[in-house]
Amino acid sequence: MPAFRQVGEKQLPNPVLCMAWSPKRDLIALANTTGELLLHRLASFQRVWSLPPSEYTGKDITALAWRPDGKILAFSLRDTKQVVLCGVEKAEILHVFPMQSPVTCMHWMEVTEESSALSSFYNSEDESKLFLPKLPTLPKSYSTTSKIFSEEKSDEIMNLMGEVRLNILVLGGDSGFVELYAYGMYKIATLTGVSGTCRSLSLSSDLKSLSVITEVRSAESNPQICYIQLDTGLLSDCLPEVTRMARKFTHISTLLQYLHLSLTCMCEAWEDILMQMDLRLTKFVQEKNTSTQVQDEFLELLLWGQSSPELQALLMNQLTVKGLKKLGQSIESSYSSIQKLVISHLQSGSEALLYHLSEVKGMSLWKQKFESLGLDSAAIEGAITAVGSFSLKANELLQVIDKSMKNFKAFFRWLYVAMLRMCEEHVPPELNKMTQKDIAFVADFLSEHFSENEELFDRKGKYFNVERVGQYLKDEDEDLVSPPNTKGNQWLKFLQESTHLKESPLLFPSFPQKSLHFVKRMMENVIVQCLQEPAEVIGRSVKQAIFLPLYTVPESSENTPRLFELPCLWNDKKAKMHNVVFCMPEISPYKLYLLRKATDPNRHIPNSVMSIDLSHHLDNADDDNAAAQTNYVYSCLDARFYDDEMLTVVLQGSEEENKRRVLAQLPLASALSCETEFSWEPNLRLDQQSSAIPCQGLVLGNQWRELENMKAQFVAVNGIRKVACVLSANLRHIRVLEMDVEDEDDEGAESQNASADQDGLDTTMTSEGQGEESVEDKDEAGKQGGGDVFKKTEEHLESEEALELS
Repeated sequence: MPAFRQVGEKQLPNPVLCMAWSPKRDLIALANTTGELLLHRLASFQRVWSLPPSEYTGKDITALAWRPDGKILAFSLRDTKQVVLCGVEKAEILHVFPMQSPVTCMHWMEVTEESSALSSFYNSEDESKLFLPKLPTLPKSYSTTSKIFSEEKSDEIMNLMGEVRLNILVLGGDSGFVELYAYGMYKIATLTGVSGTCRSLSLSSDLKSLSVITEVRSAESNPQICYIQLDTGLLSDCLPEVTRMARKFTHISTLLQYLHLSLTCMCEAWEDILMQMDLRLTKFVQEKNTSTQVQDEFLELLLWGQSSPELQALLMNQLTVKGLKKLGQSIESSYSSIQKLVISHLQSGSEALLYHLSEVKGMSLWKQKFESLGLDSAAIEGAITAVGSFSLKANELLQVIDKSMKNFKAFFRWLYVAMLRMCEEHVPPELNKMTQKDIAFVADFLSEHFSENEELFDRKGKYFNVERVGQYLKDEDEDLVSPPNTKGNQWLKFLQESTHLKESPLLFPSFPQKSLHFVKRMMENVIVQCLQEPAEVIGRSVKQAIFLPLYTVPESSENTPRLFELPCLWNDKKAKMHNVVFCMPEISPYKLYLLRKATDPNRHIPNSVMSIDLSHHLDNADDDNAAAQTNYVYSCLDARFYDDEMLTVVLQGSEEENKRRVLAQLPLASALSCETEFSWEPNLRLDQQSSAIPCQGLVLGNQWRELENMKAQFVAVNGIRKVACVLSANLRHIRVLEMDVEDEDDEGAESQNASADQDGLDTTMTSEGQGEESVEDKDEAGKQGGGDVFKKTEEHLESEEALELS
């Protein structure tokens, strides 16, 4: 009776490049060669959602990692050199950050260490909620300029940190590139000195060390696989301080993201409506071909109520009364939207930024605790000043909006009445009255926007910029076209005349000639620079503790996907050890090797290297087949740690056709019972002294199952959820199994579903347009009495796309 129960099977249209089980739920993420990210449920391998590739993110996924709480999925892209954080509930891209080089592997771990200092911090972490108002939800974007931010998701952005307990995303790439990101957001360490290309990573849950598998290339010989252990003792020793600092900096990172999205919404509100008006009135002025200035003609209309025939024709034909009224309403609505965004979003976000940066500055002044982590109070003070300048610029924009709204309202109201009179239509009494202040507003509008400025014409290709607010939202380095008029401002005059206040650090610089976008970019650069310094200091503290060359691999193995290749790393949290499982097919094809190192580089582990002999036959309770089993000698195709005590392996029979593939659970207790100690010769690779490695025989019991009708090659497992996913050598055929149950014959429904999944493979191929052979197979399946089952399976497969995550 075979162990493990098959619950799903599918033939996929595109080869799978990486797969990873969720740590908390029965979900598996797959990335294929087209750059598509797929999420499937365990039951019958139902698809929950798919995230197609885009030009913004990229199309070449290289690695996957789940956040420990299972709510966010991280993936890296080679073509755009980016790492993307994706929300699992709605397949939303929440955060994207660039990398210096492509990421080849990643690992997301959670700290398990406890201390009284951490407990008090966990309890007081939400203090900011007592002092700061909750940030308003971002309005829905409607422009094509920010497609990935098209949903209301400010809550998701602010919840990117997840739980208070520290979790770290570790990224590795070419040329020894390794970086650590707290909460997947804030870069906490940049490591140097790692040789080769990273193939696998594992940061211990006690933060004492980082294990790295690298591939070191040389011109003289084949690539060499090495095990490196890095001492990250500073992170472990200063865990409460690191957690507090990372939490604050991650708050700051999410607030920068929030401000960026707020400004994007403001730009959309301006671009979609105000730019139309800007272009329309610009065209109106440019088509005026008389020598008289437009400003003079409008002033003449304002003062005497008379206009030239040309101006009258342009007004009536170009703008029209109805168009002018609609334009005025659109402008007022747009101004109001931008004003609300500045008050509720930009100013609230800036206040929160100032709060968190001020707390970080206080931390930096506690030198006994935080100086070793690289917190620089001067750099943080510069960041606070930059946020203050951004707040001043946002306040300046509010004043410009307020003045522009008054001028625009007065101008459009006056022009609307003038055009009604030109048409000899009735003018409502409430519109017919103009105060002296209204006339002044119209005159201000005409003098500011309709004056012919040769310098402006040369720069912009038009006579004027009718929209004063828009210049603040343009992402340009050039100065403002119409900077605010500060003449007569008594406060500025007092500051300039004061010797002591002029250069005071308590006063934020205002940058009156620059746009809001410019000041925002300047603020971001200063804050990012401030956040980078601890990462460099912590990175320099990390030293290489162990370097072990394991074995060489032939160049021909380049054809195999790197993401599935052994070695496999595992952090045993209870025993505080790094475990490495690997094969050396060139030296001993029928053995599986296990390397163990303590997370504390100074602690010695007995039986650090051992091997398991796979040449023994599998144990079988069925005596009739026992004799047949003795002829099988196995080699290991793939091995993954199921949990601390168990390995899940895919084995291949050694007969000539190599058709027999077996999925098995291998208990580590038998291998660890070996009493012979291996003495490592420091000047030799492990494969050069493999004969001296202690060896144990294969013990499986009944924990194995033959994988029939499948050329199985790779496996992904989750011991917490007790599930496994087997992938074929062609990277298209997938089989999903539950590992803690047995396939019982009396479960009729289960066996029927399993056969339906098997028959349904061809259905899936047919639905994906795989050709006429699948249609023939389908007809043959119907003739064999499986028609009803096949029909149900087909309906089920068609409904998979509509399933949502519960």
